[in-house]
Amino acid sequence: MADLLWDDVKCFLDPDLMGSLPDVRVPDASVEAWQAVLDLVVEKGWKCQYSEGERVLPVPWAEAVLSRAADAECPELRVWPAADVLAIFRFHADDEVDFDVDLRELQGQERLDVFCGLLREIGRRLGKPVLMDPEGDSGHPVLGFDVEADRVVLLADPQVR
Repeated sequence: MADLLWDDVKCFLDPDLMGSLPDVRVPDASVEAWQAVLDLVVEKGWKCQYSEGERVLPVPWAEAVLSRAADAECPELRVWPAADVLAIFRFHADDEVDFDVDLRELQGQERLDVFCGLLREIGRRLGKPVLMDPEGDSGHPVLGFDVEADRVVLLADPQVR
């Protein structure tokens, strides 16, 4: 059974309301949590591409990425949990795993299920909530993986149109 039903959450996946690139995050993380995410990507066999600026490189250890010079360009890891669904992880800080998804790629129940699966896999691996905030509105999650419920849940009331 699906964690969330498209008709119940489509307002939270509307690029015009939420911004096309909402912020997805795991607060209170660590270098070990980042490494667990990197390991998960490999174990799941998800297609991925690591880059620093324009240079595509092999995926390094999280500790190496997160200990780069302060003025270095922020690396990113592009992960495709499904062919047409992309998550872009950005290594801004070791205390929060953060990534973006493009809501234009998450339209309909099938794509929503892929997204919920990604949040669930990360949340289970880390034993932590995975929260989605509207673009540029961090700290106000609308949905996310709930560790206790072991599923993705709504964290805000749907907007009525």
